[in-house]
Amino acid sequence: MEPLISPTFSFDCGTSVHLDRRAVLRGAALGSLSWMTPLATHLSRAAESGKTRPKSLIVIWLEGGSSQLETFDPHPGENIAYGAAAISTAVAGLQFGEGLERTGALANDFSILRSVTSKEGDHARAIYNAKTGFRPFPGLVHPAIGAVLCHEMPPTVVSTDLPRHISILPGSTPSRGGYLGAEFDAFQIGDPSQPVPDVAERVAGDRATRRLASLSVLEQSFAAGRRADLASERTLHQSNTDRARRLMSSEQLGAFDISAAPQAEQESYGDHPFGRGCLAALRLVEAGARCVEVTLNGWDTHVNNRENQRARIDLLDPALAALITGLKARDLYADTILLVATEFGRTPKQNIAEGRDHWPHGFSALIGGGGLAGGRVIGETDPAGEKIDPSAGVRVEDIHATILTAFGVDYTYDFMTPIGRPLAISEGKPIPELLAKL
Repeated sequence: MEPLISPTFSFDCGTSVHLDRRAVLRGAALGSLSWMTPLATHLSRAAESGKTRPKSLIVIWLEGGSSQLETFDPHPGENIAYGAAAISTAVAGLQFGEGLERTGALANDFSILRSVTSKEGDHARAIYNAKTGFRPFPGLVHPAIGAVLCHEMPPTVVSTDLPRHISILPGSTPSRGGYLGAEFDAFQIGDPSQPVPDVAERVAGDRATRRLASLSVLEQSFAAGRRADLASERTLHQSNTDRARRLMSSEQLGAFDISAAPQAEQESYGDHPFGRGCLAALRLVEAGARCVEVTLNGWDTHVNNRENQRARIDLLDPALAALITGLKARDLYADTILLVATEFGRTPKQNIAEGRDHWPHGFSALIGGGGLAGGRVIGETDPAGEKIDPSAGVRVEDIHATILTAFGVDYTYDFMTPIGRPLAISEGKPIPELLAKL
């Protein structure tokens, strides 16, 4: 079948229609728009199958390159383990690294991908690859998967003032909208124990009103100066300003306030920024956010790998287990896909400083919820530390294609990018073992 390309027509509901090349040419030849009628079926692709689909995505991002050998793919007793221990999980025969006991007790609720491969071993390029499903390309910035979901699907809640795409503790690598536009960039916040930035008036009363009136004059002048064929009642800046103003006065801001959660629930996540970020992610998807990303950095362990990885694991384990438990308790787990991912793994062989270096040739990811199969282990790595045959591995783009398919988004559709090049939403292939229940 010939691939589909844009032009793309955007509608208020947040979905897009992508036009088949042959349909475009046929319509041009007929000189009529009647050929567009069948395309209305694409307006709600997420519901085409009639099956229940997930509504939200939570990405736990382990920045720096977590070690598969100390987390989700230990090889106790093998040379590559360097003495690292493993623990049993709720799934018979499945072991995790020491320190992941709480997460391991929930192993039936998610699956582990142990054969993830990437062609990028540099941090910046690998992060880009993992978050977008594409390798960096000159002159084009690809959108992160959360941006794609926000672009392709309507809001999870009809009336919501919250940003749909949110990054908590983003550091230097927040997810971006790329060529879909800055409006799909993740809204960034730091430690949820602190107030949401930039939502309080800097001046009070009449001064704020006068400032908005002055801004409106500038906006009108800008709009009047646009070409007639680009003119619209409101500029994108005006629309963004309106959304920001609604958020500033919205009661839904309370979703960011983790202090409203019971004290016992707060403590279960851990008294640190990452734990609070996971609790905030739960509250935000409950309130209607489409995609929330929470970052735990510090995994780049070129020195003292075992000790430094364990320090990260001690933060990850209680927060991740509490997040899964919280989603299930609120009946949100079937509506939410949870992905725990990193840019690459760590080398099977330690270096002279007892650290592990970058290893994109076989690492791990955790994925669950949203109706995906749980309790499974997909792929394996070599106890001798050899590279995985790429044909037998799971590529990072395959993870993207799987998530998009679970949401009901056709990953084979093409966007027309700003450089005039049609580009598929994803170049991966869905992982059938994960989609067995959908």
